[in-house]
Amino acid sequence: MNKNGFIFDLDGVIVDTAKYHFLAWKKLAESLGTSFSEEQNEQLKGVSRVRSLEKILEWGNVQLSETEFHELMDQKNTNYLTYIESMTQAEILPDVQRLLSYLKLNGQPIALGSASKNARTILKKVSLFEQFDAIVDGNDVSKAKPDPEVFLVAAKRLSRKPENCVVFEDAVAGVQAANSAGMISIGIGRPEVLHEATHVFSNFTEISSEFLNNLLHH
Repeated sequence: MNKNGFIFDLDGVIVDTAKYHFLAWKKLAESLGTSFSEEQNEQLKGVSRVRSLEKILEWGNVQLSETEFHELMDQKNTNYLTYIESMTQAEILPDVQRLLSYLKLNGQPIALGSASKNARTILKKVSLFEQFDAIVDGNDVSKAKPDPEVFLVAAKRLSRKPENCVVFEDAVAGVQAANSAGMISIGIGRPEVLHEATHVFSNFTEISSEFLNNLLHH
């Protein structure tokens, strides 16, 4: 059996922290007197905090000084951290545990590849930290997805060639990053959104052991 590398994004793939990002950005947008919708939130998935705030300011037609900009970024993170403080294992998305266990049982190395700077905190909160052989997050890389840096660093830390890695992603930017790294991309979400992925499933419950077995032997 091949030893492939399996790389997971965090937000919206392992845990549903997307709702907390939405609440934190919404709170920030409203403090600026501008509205923030679920549709707009979709456009921030997989996007860096700086670019996300720039987009919100563009949508609301708000001008800020550099100091105010950095203060708002810190404020958003503080709000977000307050929300994730209460996270438990119950927040792990369905069948994520089954997938991780299956890969572990078959001796496959597993990495996290996330833009989140809070990835380690979250994994510890939901008791999954020990499951990962490597963790690459926003503190380890300088280029945001769709740049493949986060996945290339993860592959390197797992001592795997990019073409032998499989990435699980819920964001278009993440799928594009995996593709440009030459990896197999598995989209978790809506096929019409993630159509660039090699395979798409609406969630992990749709991924059969047979499908996983085929991935191990690809």
